[in-house]
Amino acid sequence: MSITSVIIVEDEPKIAQLLVEYIQRENYQVTVLNEGSQAVEIIINHNPSIVILDLMLPGKDGLTICKEVRQSSDVPIIMLTAKVDEIDRLVGLELGADDYICKPFSPREVVARIRTILRRVQQLPREEAENELTYQNITLHLDRYQCEVTGQRIELTPVEFRMLQALMSKPGRVYSRDSLMGISYADNRIVSDRTIDSHVKNLRKKLSLVPGTDDLIHSIYGVGYKIE
Repeated sequence: MSITSVIIVEDEPKIAQLLVEYIQRENYQVTVLNEGSQAVEIIINHNPSIVILDLMLPGKDGLTICKEVRQSSDVPIIMLTAKVDEIDRLVGLELGADDYICKPFSPREVVARIRTILRRVQQLPREEAENELTYQNITLHLDRYQCEVTGQRIELTPVEFRMLQALMSKPGRVYSRDSLMGISYADNRIVSDRTIDSHVKNLRKKLSLVPGTDDLIHSIYGVGYKIE
């Protein structure tokens, strides 16, 4: 059985120690970094199962670390921050964070989110090998641009398909409208937020043709959309 390793980048000793105590109860291997200057190099070299990354750090801030790690690694990242402004949440998610937790937080909640993200990641190799992406009762055949819900074919436009593929690839992650715009339009055209909202509305309508899928896509006020 492979070892689940966690790197915590947190400069507040009490918070770091609290996280260590709870995460080690899961029999995960934990490494703590108390500043950010060497974090990118250590994360890339050690290739952990998941990273817990504070936003405000001495040496190099969390957003910069996240951005630099994403240039060469898809390691799951949970960001911790005392900032609660929507723009801070949006920037963190846009740079590739998989989740975002605001302080003060429950360490049990952090552990629960770690488990959830790791379950998703462990499913990806099988899905990619089969050239399929599945979430609950929705299956996307990536090579054929086909969508099936409980075995029933649902006709999607290429934009709708790419949008749904992005949401399903990381359930629970919030995608901003700008992010979905870049993902959904292969020609990099610029469209309005209302156009994205319209595509999501049409996508929900098509999925709702099959019972049980009408409430999977959620709107996050002021930010964007997620599937969960």
